[in-house]
Formats: sequence, structure tokens, C-alpha cells
Amino acid sequence: MTPRPGPPAAPAPLAPRALRFGYGTNGLGDHRLDEALEVIAGLGYSGVALTLDRGHLDPYTADLGRRLARTRRRLAALGLSVVVETGARYLLDPWRKHAPTLLDSDPEGRARRLGHLRRAVGIAADLGAEAVSFWSGTPEPGLSDEEAFRHLTEGCAALVETARPAGVRLGFEPEPGMLVEDLDGYERLREALGDPETFGLTLDIGHCQCLEKAPPADCVRRAAPWLVNVQIEDMRRGTHEHLEFGDGEIDFPPVLAALAESGYGGLVSVELPRHGHSGPRTAARSLDALRAASAHPWTTEAVHRVRTEPESLATLFPVAARHTDPGTGDAVRAQLLQAVPGPEQVNFLVELYEQGDAAERLAVLRALPLLDRDGELGAGALPLVADALRTNDVRLVTAAVGPYAARHLDRADWRQAVLKCVFMGIPLDAVAGLARRADPELVRMFRAFAAERTAAGRPVPDDLRERLDLHETGERHAHL
Repeated sequence: MTPRPGPPAAPAPLAPRALRFGYGTNGLGDHRLDEALEVIAGLGYSGVALTLDRGHLDPYTADLGRRLARTRRRLAALGLSVVVETGARYLLDPWRKHAPTLLDSDPEGRARRLGHLRRAVGIAADLGAEAVSFWSGTPEPGLSDEEAFRHLTEGCAALVETARPAGVRLGFEPEPGMLVEDLDGYERLREALGDPETFGLTLDIGHCQCLEKAPPADCVRRAAPWLVNVQIEDMRRGTHEHLEFGDGEIDFPPVLAALAESGYGGLVSVELPRHGHSGPRTAARSLDALRAASAHPWTTEAVHRVRTEPESLATLFPVAARHTDPGTGDAVRAQLLQAVPGPEQVNFLVELYEQGDAAERLAVLRALPLLDRDGELGAGALPLVADALRTNDVRLVTAAVGPYAARHLDRADWRQAVLKCVFMGIPLDAVAGLARRADPELVRMFRAFAAERTAAGRPVPDDLRERLDLHETGERHAHL
């Protein structure tokens, strides 16, 4: 007798994904955009939540195309993914915060907000962004919730029709105090739109703590099918105030575990818009907190061991990438380096670099800005930068011209480092501090290189040509 087949095997559970952390530019409002991106990348973030505003990237500037092309190159050179945020406060109306919205009783106001969001979709397409995040707004006095919801549905439907052919995902964000403030409201809106694939969800973890009935980790599991963007910060129940990690009530390890287990692969971006006064330090503390809360068990144990036995770093550092999640090797190695007591860091860095393979040397170089964020290393690690600059390894040279070199290399050595990037074809957007440290002598060197290339009938790199154009424009304005 032929045995009956058993029930089909259950599908294997998804392997947890390594999370990618980003930081919002609205938390670095006192920085120029180039410098904000330099800080975010230098600290080790994987991406950026870029708010369209007058200070960083004005969507209504006359030279928008040129700015977008340059921003895309800069993001690529720094290895940063991007989502586009549309929550600038007074961008469309200098008198009313966040106005007009898709809920306005005035058709012209609704059309203006829709036009802005359509522009954001176009910008996202040009930048290769993972999503465009937006929210509903608050109904005007006298406007019923039913009529406001109808206006919102019509606006979102029109935006979906713009985003779909552009290949851009929309991330609608429930926002406390707005017409759609929770997951119930998002699901109702999504159903009213006909459940379009393009209409995804931006989930703010703090908002879950603020007003959702379920714990934030359960909100993540409920939202998982639609997630295209995640914002994160600490918060307290019933109070919509974005707080640094540890200042609120959220238990983050279960939240981050739920995100990883759900298979979410988008950015998890810190949103602290009122912390620009301490931007770089807050961003650094935030990344430390997120990495600690999401650490692989091996990493947690290894960090503890290095703190108590610094000499164990010599054996743990080389094997870090094999014992943790794929793609997190540099981040784990940076955590191990941070665990070494300050006075001993430089000696360990030199030893690990000199004895390491290319990947380990690269991890050391990439960790330098994080270890020196308050000037702790001083110039002690410059010999490692100098060694990397003597190589012809594009990855090592690119890492060597990061924020640490911009801070500590003397002027002559820094110029030579920049010129080596030009000769090797490394994008100038990868060079930290170029706008700050470029001087007439570097410009002369650029011009000489460009003249040589032109005389030989060879093309001048576009980014070098643009730098020369920007310099000439600046010179003209300086004499006005």
C-alpha cells in the first residue's frame, strides 16, 4: 500500500535582515547639505532622510536640476541611500506651518500641496530615493472629518497616479493630531484607495508609543506588509515629543527585532528635528544606541570582552564579519574599536591596520571619524591615512580622504590626497571637507590637470569641471 503523502512542509521563516540606519537632515538644520551628508556618512549611517526645505534642498530653486545631479553624485560617493521627506514647516506658506494640505477646503490650496508632493516624487526619482514620505494634515475649523477624508482620498489617488509610472514608492505617515494619526486610519485610507501597491506606509516608532493601543513591536508586525520607510526616536505615552534614545519609554530591542524578523529592508531613520544645536553628537549617540539595541549576540559578548580585556581585540576584530549578520562587518568592527579604552585606541588601530587584510584595513579607516568625533584621536592615526594614500586601492584611498583626514591632514598633504583622487578617478564628492579646505593652490592644481587633459585630447571629469566653475562663480561674487 502506497503511503499517503503528509501535509506540505511549512515555509521556512524569513531570516532576520540586518537593519540599515539613517539620520534625518531636519536634525542637522545648522549644517549645509554637503556637510550634513558628510557627518551622517562619517558616523557610519547607511542612509539619510532628506527633508525638502529652503536650507538643504529647496525644491523651488532656479537651478534645481543641477542641485539634484550634484546631490545624487554626493549620495553615491558617500554610499548613502535616501528617502525624501516632505514635512518642512513653512515651505509653502510663510505664515502657516505645514499649510496648505490635501485637506484644505480651498481647491487652490489642495492643488498647491498636491503639486508640491508631485514635485517631491520627481525629485525622488532623480535621486533614486527609496520612498517619498508625507502625511494628511489637520482639518480646518468647520470642515467635517468626512469631507476632509474625501479631499485626502482624492489627493492621494492623484499622487499614486504620478508615483506609479515614476517607479517611486509612497510612504504615508500617520501623525498624532492629524486627520490620519494611527494605523487604523492608514488602513481605512488604503482601503478607500483600492489597496494600491504604490501606496506604502511610513511608520514612526515614537508615534506608536505616543498613541497606538498596542506596543510598538506589535505595531511593526501589523504594519510589516506595507512598510516602505521607518522613522525612529524615543517618546512617552500621550506626549508627541521626539526624544533622544533613553529619554522616553520605548524598549527598543523588541522593536528592532520585529523589524529585522519581518524582512523589512528599508531605512530606519532617526528623526530628531529639534536637536540641531547638538547635531553631530546627537547623531553619534543615536547610532550607538541603535547598534547596541539591535546587536547580534556575538557582538554584545565581544564588545563586553573588549571592554574588560582590550587585548582580545586582536583575535575578535578579524573574525567579526564571520560571526555576525551579512553586511554588518564594518559596523561591528567599529563597535569593537569604540570599546577600547581611549588612551589605548591609537596603538590598537595601528596594530590592526598593519596586520589586517584589505577589508580589515578598510574597516579601521572608516571607523576613524567615529572614534575622533570629539577629537579624541588627534593626529595619532595619520600614519594609517598616509599609508592608505600610498596605495592604488580605490577603496582604501576613498576611505582615507574622509572626515578624519579633512580634520587632521596638513594643507600640503591634503591637497596631494585630493589630487590623487583626481588621478585615480575617485569622485571628488567622496572627499570630505572639500568646500571648506579648497584654496587657490588646490584650484591651480585642478586647472593644471584640466589643461593637461585638454591638451592630450582627453576628457576632463565632470565633477572637476564643476568645481572649477563653482570657484570662478565664487570669485566673481566675492568682488561684487
